[in-house]
Amino acid sequence: MYDIENYYNAETIKEAVTLLKEHPDARVISGGSDVLIKIREGKMAGTSLVSIRDIKEIKGIRQMESGDIYIGAGTTFSHVTNDPVIQKLIPVLGEAVDQVGGPQVRNIGTIGGNVCNGAVSADSAPTLFSLNAMLRIADGTGGRMVPIRDFYLGPGKVDLHQGDVLTHIVIPGKDYQGYHGFYIKYSMRNAMDIATLSCSVVSRIDPLKKVLEDVRITFGVAAPVPYRCAKTEEALRGMEIGEELYQKVEELVREEINPRDSWRASKAFRLQIGGEIAKRALKESVRRGMVTGVVVPDVRATSGENMSSNGKIYPSSDAENVTGGEQS
Repeated sequence: MYDIENYYNAETIKEAVTLLKEHPDARVISGGSDVLIKIREGKMAGTSLVSIRDIKEIKGIRQMESGDIYIGAGTTFSHVTNDPVIQKLIPVLGEAVDQVGGPQVRNIGTIGGNVCNGAVSADSAPTLFSLNAMLRIADGTGGRMVPIRDFYLGPGKVDLHQGDVLTHIVIPGKDYQGYHGFYIKYSMRNAMDIATLSCSVVSRIDPLKKVLEDVRITFGVAAPVPYRCAKTEEALRGMEIGEELYQKVEELVREEINPRDSWRASKAFRLQIGGEIAKRALKESVRRGMVTGVVVPDVRATSGENMSSNGKIYPSSDAENVTGGEQS
């Protein structure tokens, strides 16, 4: 039973903002794979919905002349994964969102909803943090650009107000050009499971000097919000590529992250896994960078049963949508 008070269909961003301001109890819906579940469970019973699914201007992906990549918030996970711009320039993002849910969820769920849901386990979040993503938010006035690191306020809480609509995710050219990345999600099942812990590493190397010039490491489920390992990053910059580097990242990550105990896993277990997946993600990120101009699809996944590589990306049933002024 879906207890929905009213349903409004917006065809433009302006119309969506207006409807949200006219109806203070209304929530945004796009794919609906999270919002509708909450309504069915009674958590959002009696709410009104403003659909942004038909707004064409927030769909699709394009690279600007500046090099910046604009990703429409209404773009589905499947489209992100299969888009030529993503595959060529930032394949790590396509690989990350390909681990959300199953095919049905990836065909309706949107990357904007995944961000606005505010879940620390969101598969898109660690990679977007490591790419220094910016979020374009419409509010009926001039709008605003918010760094993704400032957007997450706490578990399930984001910097959105009634009348706000996330329209685009922007990846600055300077933050992906020359970089290669890799995302690893550890979950107890090989499919249809949210992350027990996840890590996305984006790095830039000098393949001739074999030096790590820059690195960004972000964890999901290691803190109340996605967590950038700034201290670890600083310590690793300038190090020679080799086993000492990989041992160092493993040690430093375990000192820096502060995951919690939960029914899914203990803090001690997450610390152990955190060092391991950070090491593996950095190794693969560096390997991709060493293959000049070529991104090799050596995709690896981990599960509670087996941490070995098997060339497959496993999906998860992570929340993709938005509630309460947030998008879904």
